[in-house]
Amino acid sequence: MNRKQQLFTIAGLTLLAACTCCTILLCKTHHKIRDEENIKTLWSTFKNSYNKKYADPDFEQYRIEVFTENLKIIDSNCQNFGITKFMDLTQEEFKQTYLTLKTKKYIEEIPETVFNDSNGDIEIDWTMKGAVTPVKDQGKCGSCWSFSTTGAVEGAHFLSSNELVSLSEQYLIDCSKNGNEGCNGGLMDTAFDFIAQNGIPTENAYPYKALDGTCKMTTGPYKISSYQNIISCNDLLSKLQKQPIAIAVDANNFQFYTKGIFSKCGKNLDHGVLLVGYSSKDKFWKVKNSWGSSWGEDGYIRLSAGNTCGLCNQASYPIV
Repeated sequence: MNRKQQLFTIAGLTLLAACTCCTILLCKTHHKIRDEENIKTLWSTFKNSYNKKYADPDFEQYRIEVFTENLKIIDSNCQNFGITKFMDLTQEEFKQTYLTLKTKKYIEEIPETVFNDSNGDIEIDWTMKGAVTPVKDQGKCGSCWSFSTTGAVEGAHFLSSNELVSLSEQYLIDCSKNGNEGCNGGLMDTAFDFIAQNGIPTENAYPYKALDGTCKMTTGPYKISSYQNIISCNDLLSKLQKQPIAIAVDANNFQFYTKGIFSKCGKNLDHGVLLVGYSSKDKFWKVKNSWGSSWGEDGYIRLSAGNTCGLCNQASYPIV
């Protein structure tokens, strides 16, 4: 390489490094340069995209202020965050509506374990095997626990019968009351007990309403014999290779998730979801949520390998 070529190479590398730094800097500080017109445009797009309507101009102005504050949170983590349908909610409002899981009293007693996926290449995705129904939307009802439950039972029945049937969350909301509180929260294990005793109808037979209703008790045609708890991440990975698993997670930071492998969360379990996959190559778990397909990666989130968001601490699966 001659002197001229060296100078061009050095200049090119310097420019590349500078551009990379600029991109990172812009990502971290973008909220500082958003002007009123930019926010107005984003707000208009947000309202149209999610069909948002507000009672009066004063209330809408308050929601714009919340939206503006949430933009700062998004800009602080543009690797994973973006504009979602929850942009007009404060974090407290989001928690009260969507993070209503009832945790087990003995959850603190479950020990932390060292996660190990070194037993070989493990690539699991139950969505690709036909064991997972399309992403559903719980709406403004704290019924995540019922969606986690039906997802696990749907997967178990598919694997035993090769028939994928969408099962009724509304039936569990209305009728599974032994510790569960409908739109005010519940627990997957309690719902599994209920299904073992009473069965569960299909979604078509007992449609979802996103609110508490009067129980129309029926003997559902789809039953399980029992359920089993999982006590470690390694056990979870082993059982996941056999079927989708109902899990609890700390979803406090899920409000603005749009993409990527996510790890910024604690272990304060507050949300029920369905574990449907794992990649030892890229080191992530694949999780199905119940906030509609417009949230996250077509309704899914990838969580980094290990006990991320406490996903190993309260997992269970039905036995058909």
